[in-house]
Amino acid sequence: MAMSNYAVLLRGINVGGKNRVPMVALRESLESLGFANVSTYIASGNVILDSDMEAEEIRTRIEQTLPERFELDSELVRVLVLTRVRLQAVIDNRPEGFGEQSDRFHSDAIFLLDMDSSAAIRLFNPREGVDNLWAGDGVIYSQRLSVQRTRSRLSRIMATPEYQSMTIRSWSTTTKILEMLNLQK
Repeated sequence: MAMSNYAVLLRGINVGGKNRVPMVALRESLESLGFANVSTYIASGNVILDSDMEAEEIRTRIEQTLPERFELDSELVRVLVLTRVRLQAVIDNRPEGFGEQSDRFHSDAIFLLDMDSSAAIRLFNPREGVDNLWAGDGVIYSQRLSVQRTRSRLSRIMATPEYQSMTIRSWSTTTKILEMLNLQK
């Protein structure tokens, strides 16, 4: 099989001082598994890599290896592997205007792991006039009015068991990851 490049989103690392994974050590660990052209973007678990494996095999291999190589609470750490086509679809299919007014709104992509977006969106309780949510394919688009972001109810989702099946990226991080994938073609 030919090499393809992937975006790998690690859920639950380097958050609040827990599950510390230095990016250099992560890159070295992934390279030792046979992945090529491994690069990271900020310390929140964003990886670009090339592999001849399918996405599911990459996910399994990384999820098994991380707890062996790093001191982690493995129940919190999950892996989502996205092809360029899949990540491009997330960006192309966003609600009209989403992510375009960064001075007015905080916009996030909430990526879902083994969860349907129509079921996931029912878990949220958006505050009228502050929060807006849209269900996408494998993603929830979340937008908060910046001047009232402290009134947002987005953080309440973190107290639910279902939150372990979600990983959140700012819209600017999401688009930067796609840009990195496109540069690696």
